[in-house]
Amino acid sequence: MTQLLLPQALSLRILALPVVAVLSACTVGPNYHRPSPIGTTAVFKELKGWKQTQPSDDKLPGKWWALFKDPYLDALVAQVSINNQSLAQAEAQFRQAQALVQGAKAAYFPTVNATATTNRFRAATGQNVAVSGVRSLFGIAVSVAWEPDLWGSVRRQVEVNQATAQASFATLQALRLSTQATLVQDYFQLRVLDAQKKILDDTATAYTRTLQITQNRYAAGVSAKSELVQAQTQLESLKAQAIDLGVQRTKLEHAIALLIGKTPVELNIPAAPINVGIPDIPVSIPSHLLERRPDIAVAERQVAAANAQIGVAKAAYFPTVNLAASNGQQAGTLANLLNSTARYWALGPAAFVLPLFDGGARGAQMAATIDTFDASVAAYRQTVLTGFQEVEDQLAALRILEQETEVQNKAVTLAQEALTLTSNQFQAGTVSYLEVMTAQVVALNNQKAAIALLGQRFDASVLLIKALGGGWQASEIPSRDKIGGKAKWSQFLPIPVR
Repeated sequence: MTQLLLPQALSLRILALPVVAVLSACTVGPNYHRPSPIGTTAVFKELKGWKQTQPSDDKLPGKWWALFKDPYLDALVAQVSINNQSLAQAEAQFRQAQALVQGAKAAYFPTVNATATTNRFRAATGQNVAVSGVRSLFGIAVSVAWEPDLWGSVRRQVEVNQATAQASFATLQALRLSTQATLVQDYFQLRVLDAQKKILDDTATAYTRTLQITQNRYAAGVSAKSELVQAQTQLESLKAQAIDLGVQRTKLEHAIALLIGKTPVELNIPAAPINVGIPDIPVSIPSHLLERRPDIAVAERQVAAANAQIGVAKAAYFPTVNLAASNGQQAGTLANLLNSTARYWALGPAAFVLPLFDGGARGAQMAATIDTFDASVAAYRQTVLTGFQEVEDQLAALRILEQETEVQNKAVTLAQEALTLTSNQFQAGTVSYLEVMTAQVVALNNQKAAIALLGQRFDASVLLIKALGGGWQASEIPSRDKIGGKAKWSQFLPIPVR
């Protein structure tokens, strides 16, 4: 095999080309600037009159559910990060995004391959060859190939993958917050059902006493049979309502089991009264929301990735340089393969590729990346606006529900007083059972409405905490230098090792 032997000076110049290429390389495409959100205000509209125990501290704790001071709830939420399978899936997807960052960085380096070849052939008849007949050719070689990142295409792709990995990290945090919030909501709904069951059981006890009085009056000929039947019907209807609550409670218990990564048979939440109140929730100013909501961080990192993708598309317009070198042995027999006379080396082929015409593919790709960037900016701003709306919604809900609760509690007191008066009159024989039954229904409905309002207030509290970001900070996202994680030594081996 004929080899091209280059003068030493020329060889050194060719070997210096990669260094010159790196030093002269530039990065095309726009540098990233965080887009400004629209509609940012100094304070929330619904914050007027909001009570905070510590106005100077507007940060939620990392374990925000501890604000409710319920040890049983604390134990349940602690299991979310350990056992929830949706979070496990999101964590694996984040690790995948980290691996893609490492894969993108690999393009900075040359590729090295070792090859071993064998070839047995016969020269064509009539050809002027040094050796006629059947021949063999053996060879081994190490080759190096590299495409310098002259225009920053690789660097921009690394930026894309880094921003995507950061978005994946924020997505994981958003899912964790959403899962925790769902569990807390389900837990308090379950406790509200326990409270409703207690109200129905206590009312059933009162109805039973009233039924006994009605039976005595009927036996004495004072009350009609219709009053007795009405009392019996009312009691049985109440028992049916109490039983029906069991269906809702069971479903909530099963939902909580799923959130903590357990089967329904593994979780049994005992009935208990609601011994906690609505906590004081520290509310930050609107501008801080941009740093505390993981979904906003996801949208912002997606904008950064889309911006870097424009640079990747723009770099496709510029020429590329491919460099290669090889060194090896080649001989007609295996015995001579390792002799010094069989050694050869080559610099090249070196290629300079200038794209001229591709039917508009690069232009279309460039336009697509710009449109994707514009869409991501709009999505980011919409996410910010949605965040402001959700905070305002829950601030208003808590304020209005608190006012409604005060009125409803008065209604409960008055309804209970009316029932007591009517029951005394019924025992005295001055009113009919129908009036007692009406008073009982009114009192029960008001008690149920009051406990339902409490459930709504718990729900609004959890949603407000979720809307505020749940104590998360955007600063928790690893920086671009660290988001790819540490590459393992096994990744550089020519064989798969895990």
